[in-house]
Amino acid sequence: MSTEKKNPKLDTIRALLAKAEDPGATEAEAELARGRAMEMMAKYGIEQALLADGNPSSDAPASRYFSVENPWAMQRARLLSQVADAVGCMAIHVGKSGSARRVHVFGYESDIQRAEVLYTSLQLQMHSALAAQRIPHGVTKPKAWRHSWQLGFIVRVSERLKEIENAAREAASGETSATGRSGALVLADRAAVVAANFRTEYPDMVTRGARSTGSGYGHGTAAGDRADIGGSRRIGAATAGALAA
Repeated sequence: MSTEKKNPKLDTIRALLAKAEDPGATEAEAELARGRAMEMMAKYGIEQALLADGNPSSDAPASRYFSVENPWAMQRARLLSQVADAVGCMAIHVGKSGSARRVHVFGYESDIQRAEVLYTSLQLQMHSALAAQRIPHGVTKPKAWRHSWQLGFIVRVSERLKEIENAAREAASGETSATGRSGALVLADRAAVVAANFRTEYPDMVTRGARSTGSGYGHGTAAGDRADIGGSRRIGAATAGALAA
């Protein structure tokens, strides 16, 4: 069960995302809901960072273990790690615990919460889209094709998320915190703290790129382009339950 503290703004974002995914909503209603949700999510991380610069106890550095279950637990763990990285966290897959994969995420509490909200939505989109795929004629290893499809989806979605985050950070670079420091400096200091905490826990960590032996990668990146992460695209579905162990 998640140890996340209740946050009214995140609750509002979740409610907006659920409304956008409601089959009964008109396209205009869904567009309005998802647009507002992404506007709030983009500003939330910056807002929390600036507030915490004057009141550190409001958003402290933290780490959290997430348990990611099958199906496709390895791909879901990779998606979680990439989403966490996009929103200013650092993550590492630490292996299996029973049937689940374990991912250790480091970041400030508000950013870990943002990662969870986004991951919950995107993993539902990924598996829904994968289930709807028709494997191309001539593919002899369907499992490998599905694996590579998911890898392509994850890579493209994470790229798009980073673009959104970078745009929000650039827009806030001239803002100042209660201490008079610029938004750019506040965010740089937070990144340094997260990196230091990660390296203290995992000093010998070596990054390895994901490998794919299937031919579905291009199909997955195309689906990643269509995934709803903001702007004129829908970001997600109703939450799939708590992730943190």
